[in-house]
Amino acid sequence: MSQMSPYGRRKRYVHAVALALGFGALSLGLIGCGGGGPQMEAARRDIASKANPGDFNKLNAETYGAIVENEFRSPLVEPRSTFSADVNTASYSNVRRFITQQNKLPPKDAVLLAELVNYFPYRYPNPTGDAPVSLNLEIAPCPWKTDHKLARIGVRAKSLEGSEMPARNLVFLIDTSGSMASENRLPLVKRALNLLIDQLTARDRVTIVTYAGEAGLKLTPTSGDRKQAIRAVVNGLSAGGSTNGEGGIQLAYEMARRSFIEGGANRVILCTDGDFNVGAHNGSELKQLIEKERASRVFLTVLGFGMGNLKNQELETLATHGNGHYAYLDTIDEARKVFVEQGGALVCVAKDVKFQIDFNPAKVAAYRLIGYENRLLNQEDFKNDAKDAGDMGSGHTVTALYEIVPVGVSIDLPAVDPHKYQAPAGTAGNADEWLTVKMRYKHPDGEQSKELAAVLTGAGGARGSEDLRFAAAVAEFGLVLRDSAFKGDANFDAVIERATGASGYDPNGHRKEFVELVRRAKGLTDRANE
Repeated sequence: MSQMSPYGRRKRYVHAVALALGFGALSLGLIGCGGGGPQMEAARRDIASKANPGDFNKLNAETYGAIVENEFRSPLVEPRSTFSADVNTASYSNVRRFITQQNKLPPKDAVLLAELVNYFPYRYPNPTGDAPVSLNLEIAPCPWKTDHKLARIGVRAKSLEGSEMPARNLVFLIDTSGSMASENRLPLVKRALNLLIDQLTARDRVTIVTYAGEAGLKLTPTSGDRKQAIRAVVNGLSAGGSTNGEGGIQLAYEMARRSFIEGGANRVILCTDGDFNVGAHNGSELKQLIEKERASRVFLTVLGFGMGNLKNQELETLATHGNGHYAYLDTIDEARKVFVEQGGALVCVAKDVKFQIDFNPAKVAAYRLIGYENRLLNQEDFKNDAKDAGDMGSGHTVTALYEIVPVGVSIDLPAVDPHKYQAPAGTAGNADEWLTVKMRYKHPDGEQSKELAAVLTGAGGARGSEDLRFAAAVAEFGLVLRDSAFKGDANFDAVIERATGASGYDPNGHRKEFVELVRRAKGLTDRANE
């Protein structure tokens, strides 16, 4: 018998999936459509748009962008490291969902170390003077590689008090397509938004836009004190149809512009699983659409929901290019964290926050940025005010960690010849400096950056503050989950011990929950090894 062709195998795959989901007739039609990748993806989307809520897990249609971890760099070759701030927290709650709800470890590319670390608040000093952000540095031994150092950059955004909060113009953009029907999607969206509705005042305005096959205006701009009217629309939503994300996004921004509040907080809050199958739906098209819309000075919050069909990379794209923040809501408790504990973060206090770090080759043999792989910038982007970067809301904290190899500690890096035309910079007068951090930011309505700078000195021999030790434990957890080539001696037991000893500050119990999450992950690994 002759061997089946690749085309034949693709047809059989589509036919099998369709039959499993009860779409026999549809599968027969697909067999004649011909072609490879794009046709197959279109077929999958068509099947997905017609499936029952439980069928998405059968499709296993979740997608994650590939993460290539940052490597060690020599400051003699690359003396500067430049990246954008990241306040996204989706990776942590998504990882938690895999471990606690699905009883399995997450795929490696679902584990973004910066988002794990930045899920937790830290006690960095408040900004002083007119600056809306503070910059704080620290260095200590690296827990998983004791002859290395761990440098921490900590930023805190100003926390606005109730009287300082501006009026809010919020557009709820809600995906009501068929893929949102299951309990952890649209029903959870409704419960989550009701928590936000509780926080509204008469100064606020709310508009509700939905999208399935077509986008629709469900609630015209309404005063925030009309809570019963807003709840009635939210609670009356139902799911069905395909997903015209492009049309919904365009209508939501149009409504936000119509109700724009000068000096206020103008924001679209998108609730979806990210499976856009009508209109623009690939990463490039969505990026262009959102970049065009962000010129309206309307900020974006992207909330991901559901399992089995989550389009993580597409949602991350929307948030990254839309002056946005991306969170994943796996439970109503996570919604409470986003809308109640951190509700002030819906008000931006500093936008286009970015960092550039200069490393001193007299102290640093090599350095590695932990995480932020999807936030790296070119050196010239740092002073380019046209270059978009991360945005920080009221009370937000941002943490970045560098693993540093001190001079005198061996590391295998590719050899590079000295520069022929550039003499190395002198170190006289700054021999005790590990690095210098420069941070640029804009005020929410401004277009010209301001700059802060700080120098990191010290021996780095002490074990570090509680915040540094806890952030290091979270990063170490991520290294183990990713089975990172840079994990050194990292292991679950060490993470549990270090995190437990660094949980004195835990106002909402998130650090305690983290320790239990690591124990669950360890148990899953132990059982798999048995």
